Amino acid sequence: MAPAKKRNVSSAKTTEQSVKTAKIDLNSKVESILESRKNANDVFDILEFLQSEKEKDIVNAANACSTLFCTLLEKKELFLGKLPAEDDALSGEHSAEEKYRIFMRHRYNSCVETLLEHLSHDLHSVKESALCCLMKFAAGEGQHPLEDLDWSEHYSFPRELILAVVERLLSKTTDNSLLISRFQEFLEMEDVRFYVMSSIRDNVGHVMDKKKGALLPVYQNNVFTLMSNISVPSQESELTNFMVKQEAKHEDWKAAKLNEHKRVFERMWLGFLKYKLPGNMYKKILVILHESILPHMSKPTLMIDFLTAAYDVGGAISLLALNGLFVLIHQHNLDYPDFYKKLYNLLEPSVFHVKYRARFFHLANLFLSSSHLPVYLVAAFAKRLARLALTAPPTALLTVLPFIYNLIRRHPSCRILVHKPSTEDEPLEDPYLMDEEDPAQCRALESSLWEIKTLQKHYHPDVAKAAVSINTPLSELEEDISELLEITTYELMERDLKQAQTKKVPLEFETATQLLKGGGDVLGQHFCLD
Repeated sequence: MAPAKKRNVSSAKTTEQSVKTAKIDLNSKVESILESRKNANDVFDILEFLQSEKEKDIVNAANACSTLFCTLLEKKELFLGKLPAEDDALSGEHSAEEKYRIFMRHRYNSCVETLLEHLSHDLHSVKESALCCLMKFAAGEGQHPLEDLDWSEHYSFPRELILAVVERLLSKTTDNSLLISRFQEFLEMEDVRFYVMSSIRDNVGHVMDKKKGALLPVYQNNVFTLMSNISVPSQESELTNFMVKQEAKHEDWKAAKLNEHKRVFERMWLGFLKYKLPGNMYKKILVILHESILPHMSKPTLMIDFLTAAYDVGGAISLLALNGLFVLIHQHNLDYPDFYKKLYNLLEPSVFHVKYRARFFHLANLFLSSSHLPVYLVAAFAKRLARLALTAPPTALLTVLPFIYNLIRRHPSCRILVHKPSTEDEPLEDPYLMDEEDPAQCRALESSLWEIKTLQKHYHPDVAKAAVSINTPLSELEEDISELLEITTYELMERDLKQAQTKKVPLEFETATQLLKGGGDVLGQHFCLD
């Protein structure tokens, strides 16, 4: 066993030394290339390491390429403009200077292509090194453009390189969440963020149209992860951090205008949301909608189509979609007459048993908080909740009953549901239509809250006590239901078991010593219970 250990240690040392040697060789080759153009062919050795199968070789080669080509960009030693074919250029009538620049420009392009391929590598360290190197190239190309760009729109920003990086990040087969989180650092720069948003929009349109709108869960998750990391500043004065400094005509550059950022941000999200999404994706989007998406859009009301489609998904998604619609109605003056009808139809027996019950009643309380709602609408919600309460668990009832009482407090006209006079000849049949989807047609005002009277005989004392409170006039102050929303059956039982005794049992202050030894008046001496 001992020789085997020795061989393992020696092989590990050999590997470590070879890595150090390779790193030194790469650095020396970079230095030799930059010192003399006679050593230009050494660049092939660096690119060969970049295509290695060993992790450390690739990382070291990426660092070497970063140093080499960023320096060549600064020195303007890469060919500028439309690049001719290498064979034609080297055999043509170009000067030695031009031939060298064309040669190095082709090597630079080969390096970029290899790094883009490494963004799909199995190892994260390789992906990260490739990404950082490509973004350094993007910064270098921004300061020292290699192509004649449209000065009026994109100025000297390397839009094509950013588009290629975004295309690799939005993989169709690999979850790139970790790599995208690393890319978030670059999204803090205004110009990078602007062109990334534009690239996402173009990429999504191309990929989804090609697949005819079919679901691509991995791809769509990568798109969402990248987009959710993008936030637009609230004021134009905050647009100060640029990767590429535009010295001339900076004010005319689209990437320097807040309105243009909002426009591209809006088009990016709308372009993504118009396609069919995986079921779990709706919830992720709706949770961040009102804080991270709507405030940065030029026309938030354009989200109505997505929110309507999300409502049709059902369950928690429908509730979250209504929350988004509620924000649009109250903050952006959206006219959506079916809002309360959709909320009314979400009131089903299952709402008391789902994990989002607390969120549902929190939002429903918010939606119904206005005192300007019509009486028939409030009565319909109160009556439907009362009917559902007949089969609800105790934990839900402790929320539902105060909820109904608060509705009556806000709308005194609904007290008719509690104090409804009747005659002897009046039939006992309840006119309320439980199956009616339109709250305006359910005839709630013609009925009464007899269900609460029934709950006064509930087996759980807390529920019965809550139901009995309807017998006395309700106070004007609303009950706070926030503490009741999250209560569980276990907590309810624990609370009942730990209830403090209201009366103290009187105990004798003097210890009884003769209790079991006979004596006629022992009991009289020590236990005088009046």
